Amino acid sequence: MAPSNALAVHQQSMRQQPEPTAVTALSYNVSIGYLRAFITLLVVAHHAALAYIQFAPEPPSTLSGPNRIWQAFPVVDSQRSPALGLFVGFNDIFFIALMFFISGLFVWRSLQRKRAASFLRDRALRLGLPFVAAAVIVAPLAYYPTYIQSRAGGGLAGYWHEWRTLGIWPAGPAWFVWVLLAFDVIAAVLFLLAPNWGTVAGRISSGANRRPVVFFAILFALSAVAYVPMAVAFNPFRWSAWGPFTFQTSRAIHYLIYFVLGTAIGAYGIEHGLLARDGKLARRWWLWCIGAIIAFFLATGTGIAAMTAHVGSRAWEIAADSMFALSCAASSFAFIALFVRFARQRNRILDSLNENAYGIYLVHYAFVSWMQLALLPTQLPAIAKACVVFVSAVLLSWGTVALLRRIPLGLGTGRGA
Repeated sequence: MAPSNALAVHQQSMRQQPEPTAVTALSYNVSIGYLRAFITLLVVAHHAALAYIQFAPEPPSTLSGPNRIWQAFPVVDSQRSPALGLFVGFNDIFFIALMFFISGLFVWRSLQRKRAASFLRDRALRLGLPFVAAAVIVAPLAYYPTYIQSRAGGGLAGYWHEWRTLGIWPAGPAWFVWVLLAFDVIAAVLFLLAPNWGTVAGRISSGANRRPVVFFAILFALSAVAYVPMAVAFNPFRWSAWGPFTFQTSRAIHYLIYFVLGTAIGAYGIEHGLLARDGKLARRWWLWCIGAIIAFFLATGTGIAAMTAHVGSRAWEIAADSMFALSCAASSFAFIALFVRFARQRNRILDSLNENAYGIYLVHYAFVSWMQLALLPTQLPAIAKACVVFVSAVLLSWGTVALLRRIPLGLGTGRGA
């Protein structure tokens, strides 16, 4: 072929290629949709297992005491399982960060199409109103079994009295929703101040498809810089709360890093960058899975060493916190690689699960705690109880949300949350 003809063919093919950062309608991505649905199931399984892990606390004698750990353990069973503790520990490291990353994927295209004001109005309806509903209705329902197990007595009146004396309003897992809304506000403000910041970030991330290891190293480094100093200063388990607005203190900036980098990947184009179906990340999914397992056991080992070391052993704390950031990034990449590589065919059941995933996340906590309370008198093994709670909570939540979505102005679609 002559050079001039070759150049003409190249220019014609380039004109036919969609610009990755152009403003286009948001299309449904099967792999990411099913990954989001799977993470929602992990959230339900995580909460279903918490009542049966070895280091679960004793039931509280009162809700208004100084120790408020019952907010993470609404019901505690005498049946325990080390395997469930390992499962909960694995989930806790990565799944919330990955949820923020997935949420960030759709932010820049939405901002470009709607502009800042419309984007924020839609997000307030999409996130703000459901957060209020979950905090006002679902959370008190979910924590009433805690009050029953405390044997404080007094019925609903006594529960309401203790609830009002807490000084805060526990919102349960809905804390994720208001934090995501806060991150969306940050993205919109940046859009007003620098309208091209997402496009620039997308172009910077464009090499992630060719060099996923480099992007992984950047994610790990940024998240470690964000997380380790906060974990050392506040400890990894501390939560901050103002009314219903709670968040895990040491992980706030860590989660923001995942959200921003997800926004950058989404700005370039889900199908073109790190998440490309024929990219290196998807093709080498098995290497990322092996790396995630190794990183998790490194995080577990250093975490145990940090907890058992003498007080003041700052080196072990820093090592454990650094391995936490490494394990979080490795597990996130492993699950992304798995779903991009294998979750490609549409399935009616999985589509329904994805469409209802956001609502399931919002309402499942009440079903989980009541099922855990109902199983307290039974002598089933811990793993069996956790499985019963998980399956029941998923089916009840799924059915409830499917019914609510038939009501105008209901919970809406599960996509893009």
